[in-house]
Amino acid sequence: MRFILFCLLTFAALPAPAEWYSREEAIMGTAVRVELWHDDATAARAAMSAVMDEMHRIDASMSPYKPDSELSRINREAAHKPVPISQEMFDLITRSIDFSKLSGGAFDITFSSVGYLYDYREHVKPTDAQIAKALPGINYRHLQLDPKAHTIHYARPGVRIDLGGIAKGYAVDNCIAILKGRGITNAIVTAGGDSRLLGDRRGRPWNVGVRDPRRRGDVAAVLPLADVAISTSGDYERFFEEDGVRYHHIINPKTGKSATGVRSVTIIGPDGITTEGLTKSVFVKGPKEGMRLIESLKGIDAIIIDDAGNMLYSPSLRQVVRHGAAADTHRDDVSR
Repeated sequence: MRFILFCLLTFAALPAPAEWYSREEAIMGTAVRVELWHDDATAARAAMSAVMDEMHRIDASMSPYKPDSELSRINREAAHKPVPISQEMFDLITRSIDFSKLSGGAFDITFSSVGYLYDYREHVKPTDAQIAKALPGINYRHLQLDPKAHTIHYARPGVRIDLGGIAKGYAVDNCIAILKGRGITNAIVTAGGDSRLLGDRRGRPWNVGVRDPRRRGDVAAVLPLADVAISTSGDYERFFEEDGVRYHHIINPKTGKSATGVRSVTIIGPDGITTEGLTKSVFVKGPKEGMRLIESLKGIDAIIIDDAGNMLYSPSLRQVVRHGAAADTHRDDVSR
């Protein structure tokens, strides 16, 4: 009896085998998921909770739909006076302006000056007259940042900003930093179309599927990746169709209307802010100008699916992308 009891106690004291842990929640208007490798279930659950807490924190600050968020306060007050803002918000708006300059204005967080007039769930779009009236509000140069006072002021009435084109990339970056700080070396954090990969999948790459923009559930290509960020923006995320026209959430700042010529853009790069910001930039610029921008940047790759369904790759991807029938056999990790 003593021997049996000793064996049972010894077995109970052995550490649990390392394994993959995952958790998913709806945050920031999208599906947020974390998957990580750990040898301690309690520590793994604590790490995943920290990720979700950070996502909720960013959503509470940067949501344009929550009236008590910092972003909503800015939109209410900044046209009337300089508004003090957090260092975090100041830095993220500064990065947004950098993308506006890099893209020649194709990326512009003031798109919301017109964009707020659309309601994709209710199939509501602004009239041409409403767009013409609101369009002058779209111009990143209207955003006046004071680095000493840490304030923002809108140069004219009617300006609104929306960080939807960069905030999720920022969020996945923050969450990966949290996991690194807890000693985790293999993980993925995904928020909608934005993912950041920490390490590989225990000796093999993460197989990240790029969604077919017109066939839900199908994968157009699969990318074997490790230790990078990847973002996809598509005209299928928030949209409605009317009279043969697809109205979607990626607004061309020059027209105040949905960008045309592209169905989806996928960017691979070093961090989520960069990849998410570039997906919107490339989408608005279109296939030729967008790919020219990508090829001018070091360490950045892209897949563009144009409005005819053609798939365009940056040069270094052409030898590694699996597509067509091959893609269907490698959908075990992440689909976007």
